[in-house]
Amino acid sequence: MTYILGIDPGSRITGFGIIESTKQQLLYVVSGCIHVQETTLPLRLHEIYMGVSEIIEQYQPTILAIEKVFMYRNADSALKLGQARGAAIVACVQQALAVYEYAPNQIKQAIVGQGHAHKMQVQQMVKVLLSLPAIPPPDAADALATALCHAHYIQSLTKQTLLS
Repeated sequence: MTYILGIDPGSRITGFGIIESTKQQLLYVVSGCIHVQETTLPLRLHEIYMGVSEIIEQYQPTILAIEKVFMYRNADSALKLGQARGAAIVACVQQALAVYEYAPNQIKQAIVGQGHAHKMQVQQMVKVLLSLPAIPPPDAADALATALCHAHYIQSLTKQTLLS
């Protein structure tokens, strides 16, 4: 049994989701969003760091799956996203989580079967794959999708090893 923490980083809203991965199934544990209240970037980064640290302390995941930075049309937005991502990664590394990074199109491919899927498609598939009663909010769904992507990656590696 492994707990995988998925994070969809953002400088204003950081989505998180934890799934439990066993040999037979993937189970939903918790998801939500860290809504950053502070106005300056350094204080927002601190809030993200503290929020992620609290989640780790409470749920004890051992793996972090996080979305890689992709280039926005606006370089300033990409830099802020990268810094939010860094704050989350540092919180995880400080608590000895293994870190895995996935490109957005990799995550969509793993969850929807198409690398350029729309957000609503990802949300719907996360609901179906985890047997959730309702569609999760976009940022939480993206975080859960990232965790699911990692679980699928590990399952495919295991199958390849068994076949070798």
